[in-house]
Amino acid sequence: MSTAIDEAARLLLAAWRDATRLDGLPSTCKPADLDQGYAIQDALLVATGETLAGYKIAATSVAGQQHIGITHPITGGLLNSQMHSPGAQVSLSGNQMCAAEAEFVFEFEARVSPRSTQYSRVEVLQAVSALRLGIEIPDSRLRGFEGAGAPQLVADNACAHMFVLGQAVASDWRQDDLAAQRVALSVNGEEAAVGYGADALGDPRDALVWFVNHLSSRGKVIEPGQFVTTGVCAGPVTVKPGQSVIARFDGYGEVNLRLTDDD
Repeated sequence: MSTAIDEAARLLLAAWRDATRLDGLPSTCKPADLDQGYAIQDALLVATGETLAGYKIAATSVAGQQHIGITHPITGGLLNSQMHSPGAQVSLSGNQMCAAEAEFVFEFEARVSPRSTQYSRVEVLQAVSALRLGIEIPDSRLRGFEGAGAPQLVADNACAHMFVLGQAVASDWRQDDLAAQRVALSVNGEEAAVGYGADALGDPRDALVWFVNHLSSRGKVIEPGQFVTTGVCAGPVTVKPGQSVIARFDGYGEVNLRLTDDD
């Protein structure tokens, strides 16, 4: 590990654990490109000492890209400590993004290893055991994240923070047009945003295939039991402590949480 990567990971981890903000990584360790950003992210995840529960794709929709000020998707990891069950109370204490995002999630039952050729949609879906539903509550350790740029946002683990993972969809979703699936996010019982599966790179399955090939190109493995959440389909919606949030996926079910200001 280079000194610069180690320094950046240490600063980000300290900000993460202390709930503080960085104005940006210093010039001595600021990533110059996406490759350097992902190297820092890898070091950051290792430095936590935690188990990786799954992965996230950020900025798969225009709204998601505008929210963090970039023009293409990026990826990050979600740790076991960041995971919540439906109905959980999730703290917004110190959260500067204050957003909720409804997302389609794919769980893997087979190991997917890196290779030199691209994975097809058929191959990727053969490794998937279930479609699940989720709500992401993102955050950034970077003050003024909208202007931080993609390399720094990647280093900051693609704004990963908290995730509520719902149950597996019971119906035969593999035969459905996921791009046309309606998604609505309600806050305190009022519908705040409506979207469709197409918001996630045209189809959540296409976002998943993009992710698998992206991870493969980086020499990374997806392990059985891990999941990939494919990006916002309704929102991002601005939220605050005390509110109840429900993401409804037509014909598939819903996921809910309540936001608090607990430390």
